[in-house]
Amino acid sequence: MSVTSTMQVAVSEAFARRDRAARALAEDAGRIARACQDMAVRFRHGGKLIVFGNGGGGTDAAHIAVEFMHPVIVGKRALPAIALSNDAATVSGVGNREGLAETFAHQVHRWADPADMALGISRDGRCENVLRGLEMAKALGLFTFALAGGDGGPLARSPAADHVLTVASDDPAVVKEIHVTAYHVLWELVHVFYEQPGPPGDATPGGTSGEAAR
Repeated sequence: MSVTSTMQVAVSEAFARRDRAARALAEDAGRIARACQDMAVRFRHGGKLIVFGNGGGGTDAAHIAVEFMHPVIVGKRALPAIALSNDAATVSGVGNREGLAETFAHQVHRWADPADMALGISRDGRCENVLRGLEMAKALGLFTFALAGGDGGPLARSPAADHVLTVASDDPAVVKEIHVTAYHVLWELVHVFYEQPGPPGDATPGGTSGEAAR
């Protein structure tokens, strides 16, 4: 096989991996729509979005927060959001005193109001501090949503998240890319529901607009 043929095969397979994951995301359209509807209701009732993750998930959390706080599309409403992993002093201080597993749960406990939303991001669903953050949020009555990858790990099996979107891939690059697509879709659809006349659905803070999708 020539070098050119080898490269063509490699490129085709690279795109195929992403295509499979993207198609699976599209098949979760109903689940995503329900999550966005629930979030729009929370924002309408004055809630804010609290986002967190480790490493690349932390940069995703920052990306999501700024998308909501400072929309790049002119005319879109700014909605309140905060990324907990942005504050290195707090993360390291809590980690030093209480352990890394509590870095997000500690902050959620202090920042959150019952009308708020928590979004946790974990590449493989095995980030203990992300799970603990969602557990704390759930206990406080927040709407909870998670982005995971692989088989979803303990995060996907936990009742702490009202909605879990799992990218069925073990390739961390693919998981990352699909997560980015997912939260861009999330942002877009939250605004669609938010801008509809009247409150979308029958949900009120403290509950969701239907059965939680997992």
